[in-house]
Amino acid sequence: MIEAVNLRAGMTFEQDGKLIKVLEANHHKPGKGNTVMRVKLRDLRTGSIVETTMRPEVKVEQAMIDTKDVQYLYTQDNVAFFMDLETYEQYEIQTSAIEAELKYLLENMNCKIQFFGSEVIGVTLPTTVNLRVVETQPSIKGATVTGSGKPATMETGLVVSVPDFISADEILEINTQEGTYVKRAAK
Repeated sequence: MIEAVNLRAGMTFEQDGKLIKVLEANHHKPGKGNTVMRVKLRDLRTGSIVETTMRPEVKVEQAMIDTKDVQYLYTQDNVAFFMDLETYEQYEIQTSAIEAELKYLLENMNCKIQFFGSEVIGVTLPTTVNLRVVETQPSIKGATVTGSGKPATMETGLVVSVPDFISADEILEINTQEGTYVKRAAK
């Protein structure tokens, strides 16, 4: 059991037969009244997102989540296919459950999938991924890193703000937690 005051983004818990992942958790002290936790939660089975408040002393049952190293194979008909790197067993996940993660995945990329018992519940991405720029405004000569930036569309469809000196067909390192440009990838 874990108290609501200790909930952090990324944690998973069980409540009323539902498997819930914490997307955001903030400690809030209003001018009058008791302290509350403002939380944004996703039901991992239905995909629904709820914003609510909880008393800090409320206890929830933390879910035991296992992970396996897998390779992303491909997506077909709203289903993403992954292969276990040790047993070569294949797993299927509905794309609606991993929409955000798919914007960072390329075919044959290694990642981890999360299990609750034998149920596949999600994908864990590496901290950064290398993606190719397919479309952006032309680069500006003499542009610096501190410029305002411009939007760039990556090969997966992800749109990221990049410095003005970046041009199409460059490989960039992208932070998967924040969806931001880190640097040009090493060649």
